[in-house]
Amino acid sequence: MKQRYQVTIDVHVILERDREILLCLRQGTGYADGLYCLPSGHLEAGETVIECAIREAREEVGVTIDTADLRPATVVHHLSPEGRPRMGMFFASSQWTGDVVNAEPGKCGKLTWAPPDMLPHNTVPYTAAGVGFYRNGCSIGIHGWPEP
Repeated sequence: MKQRYQVTIDVHVILERDREILLCLRQGTGYADGLYCLPSGHLEAGETVIECAIREAREEVGVTIDTADLRPATVVHHLSPEGRPRMGMFFASSQWTGDVVNAEPGKCGKLTWAPPDMLPHNTVPYTAAGVGFYRNGCSIGIHGWPEP
């Protein structure tokens, strides 16, 4: 019997303010250190993608997002450079409670606000793809897979 396809679910939060989005500079994680990403993380067992988005925003940048203020942005079926498939659920919000702070200084070197159409050159390509799909109104996109 064939084994069912399984994929890691990543949840990304696009926080929007004054036509810019919040980016986190990765450091000390062992993966993509020195590159910018969105507040994000892996879906945990027993958690919905919405709960995960709210948790990650709180844990990483210290803000609380109400469920009603979280919008689906895009979905990205990503193949990592190491050949591991992932499904990225991207959400957007322009409303939250609390001040944006670097709540995980051991994993984040700094926070930066940037225009979504002018991301820093050192943005994680998966992140840049998701932001691009969102900006272009693409509800689901493919990233990292070889051309057919």
